Amino acid sequence: MNWLLVVAGAVVGAPLRYLTDRAVQARHDSPFPWGTFAVNAAACLLLGVLTGALLAGASSSRLELLLGTGLCGALSTYSTFSYETLRLAERGRKILAAANVAASVLVGLGAVHLGSQVARQLFG
Repeated sequence: MNWLLVVAGAVVGAPLRYLTDRAVQARHDSPFPWGTFAVNAAACLLLGVLTGALLAGASSSRLELLLGTGLCGALSTYSTFSYETLRLAERGRKILAAANVAASVLVGLGAVHLGSQVARQLFG
């Protein structure tokens, strides 16, 4: 039964990633992959809230499978982040590639931390 929860979350997360990525990227006339950056940051924030709620006892392991593994797993995308970073570097935009790596890691970690703090305030 657990795998169905993961699949259900992914069924929502994958199209949400694609649609969000396209909507964000369409608003920026820039080679920087803002769409992927946005979905990864959003997934980190949601995962931080979910983890914080789980640690506070305000969430269940089933919700973790549905939202954490399924939704966030399909919403975030390390492979696209890697591909877009490599393409930036190959096209001579090494500073943008490095900025993408640094900003993605820092914002991702910050979003997880912020999410967990929000959950701690709400449920702790």
